[in-house]
Amino acid sequence: MSRSFEPETLIKNAERIRRAARVLARQSTAARNDALISMARALREQRASILSANQQDVADGRRRDLDDAFVDRLVLNDERIDAMAEAIEEIATLDDPIGGHDRMWTRPNGLQVARRRIPLGVIGIIYESRPNVTSDAAALCLKSGNGILLKGGSDAFRSNRAIVDALRDGLKKSDLDDRAVDAVGFVNTTDRRAVQTMLGLSEFIDVIIPRGGKGLIQFVTEHSQIPVIKHDEGVCHIVVDGSADADDVDRIVLNAKVQRPGVCNALETLLVLKSGVDHHLTRLLKKLDDADVELHLCPTSVEAARAAGIDTFVEADDESYAAEFLSLRLAVRVVEDLDEAIDHIDRFGSRHTEAIVTNDYAQSQRFVDEIDSSVVMVNASTRFSDGGQLGLGAEIGISTTRMHAYGPMGLRELTTTKFVVLGSGQARQ
Repeated sequence: MSRSFEPETLIKNAERIRRAARVLARQSTAARNDALISMARALREQRASILSANQQDVADGRRRDLDDAFVDRLVLNDERIDAMAEAIEEIATLDDPIGGHDRMWTRPNGLQVARRRIPLGVIGIIYESRPNVTSDAAALCLKSGNGILLKGGSDAFRSNRAIVDALRDGLKKSDLDDRAVDAVGFVNTTDRRAVQTMLGLSEFIDVIIPRGGKGLIQFVTEHSQIPVIKHDEGVCHIVVDGSADADDVDRIVLNAKVQRPGVCNALETLLVLKSGVDHHLTRLLKKLDDADVELHLCPTSVEAARAAGIDTFVEADDESYAAEFLSLRLAVRVVEDLDEAIDHIDRFGSRHTEAIVTNDYAQSQRFVDEIDSSVVMVNASTRFSDGGQLGLGAEIGISTTRMHAYGPMGLRELTTTKFVVLGSGQARQ
């Protein structure tokens, strides 16, 4: 399926990306936007070859008994390819994040100082399963003037390679300088040694972004010689209190858990404040059970489940509360008050996304102020924790690391600033 691994080939690939990224950063906004439109067009034109490659990946996955949630993230179809192309086109319409000045000021000695926004350089992204990450990440990096080295998982290898081939064909047909085409690179092997080599290429790669399970995140964090921005697992919570509207609670919780359970912004633990038990718990558990959700219940929620006629459930424990299920399973716990809910989230959360459903303004403000998470929501589904949904066009990941970016990483989060100082002959005394 893949070429044998040759470290020297990967190193030369990274070196080419580095050179191309410097050319890309000098391209006009119009040229980069034209390249994006051409990339989107190529995805649509080459959908047959992309779908054929994806069908082989999916068939392999099913032969190896991958779970349904994993396969769902792997599958491509016409609708998903159209969505990938549309995301690229939306990125083309967004403001150019590079070249502008964040701040400008004048010192008492007459020096004019500014902070100009520039690309990060070359991004190395190591990810699992979802082929749409390939096009999203490439498009975001191209618009923001960054080179990118894509290392997808072996389960989606054929799909990712077909997508990259289409994107690069689009780049070649665009107004972009030919020397900038190599800014989009791909690790053309499934050999795991490639990741270890990639993590040592600090001369050519400026930032590593891992997206995947605990094992991948831990390996990258422990072995990388390059700064890492983690996209960690999504142990997402929704807190419900007694003031919340019943229809809002049902709509938000069911959407967050059921709409697409195999993604990182899906709900994994529901926390019901004691004030909300009589108002919401029995009804909500019945609706979740009717939606075929396997319930992991605390003792109080067990009583509510039995009152609702539910006799099939799992008794929850710390393992349940720490789990990223990525499936139709949900942990439910009744807590005394918001203090206990925040303590629970501090202990078991992953700093991805947390939400509260309430009509108590003071309660909602405490939640926003005190929850330590990259995305905090009031009266909305956790499924909105997504770069596209939040107006970023797309995202390269959801950073759970407190670096320059925290939460969904769009165009601006793929840039940094440099100081520009304009003088008129000043010399320091």
